[in-house]
Amino acid sequence: MTALRYVYAVCRPFDVPLQSQLTGVAGDPPRLLAHHGLVAAVSHVPEADFSEESLRAHLEDLDWLAGTARAHQQVVDALTVVTTPLPLRLATVFRDDSGVRVMMEEREDDFRRTLDRLEGRVEWGVKVYVETDPEQADRPAEPEPKPATGRDYLRQRRMRARAHEDQWSRAEEFATRLHANLSSRADDARLHAPQNPTLSGAAGRNVLNAAYLVPRDASEEFVEMVDRTKDDTPGMRVELTGPWAAYSFAGEAAPEDGATGAGTAGQAGEGS
Repeated sequence: MTALRYVYAVCRPFDVPLQSQLTGVAGDPPRLLAHHGLVAAVSHVPEADFSEESLRAHLEDLDWLAGTARAHQQVVDALTVVTTPLPLRLATVFRDDSGVRVMMEEREDDFRRTLDRLEGRVEWGVKVYVETDPEQADRPAEPEPKPATGRDYLRQRRMRARAHEDQWSRAEEFATRLHANLSSRADDARLHAPQNPTLSGAAGRNVLNAAYLVPRDASEEFVEMVDRTKDDTPGMRVELTGPWAAYSFAGEAAPEDGATGAGTAGQAGEGS
């Protein structure tokens, strides 16, 4: 069976070995392919699953996509422990080692500039959700008095709308203030679109979905800063994820959530 080359990331050479028993996409352990002072982490994957035509079908298969994304993330996470990787998009595939080397040579200058910028830094994700107080959620809502007149009905509607607006105003102020504070402690920051609760499954409404590029040696202070904000405003939930490879700052496809690290497009068959 013909094997293609699946590329996870590009980095500079490093001396520390990757963790033992590490497997990648299609169950193949990653290996390091050096070229022009750069290193690509690659695995062998079957052409039957990773040709252009097969990938188009597989990318519609959510179970296959999730499994591939987990394996991809596992390798990138292992690289992040020992070096600063530049993650490539999910399903970046080439015909053979020569195709990978050509890609590295063509993009060498960009890779080096980006690696210089990311060196010694990791990505932290912070999300803020507006949520209902769990005690209030479990408590049956007290019925409002039945409006006696149309004027009473309109008054009740205005009061509900005003309470909702006040809650969102507090949420926006909190998220804006938190983002400004965290950005001041990071080397760079990215604001992503709020998550759709139907797709993410997260409780509450997402009002901040941000990524921060933080020096490794400042990460402990950054985490403590986030932790101190978690009880600042009732009804707000702050979630911290990371540290991750710097997907949001790498110029490649960034994950929707740090937990998957998945991009959405591949380069199947390049380098053939």
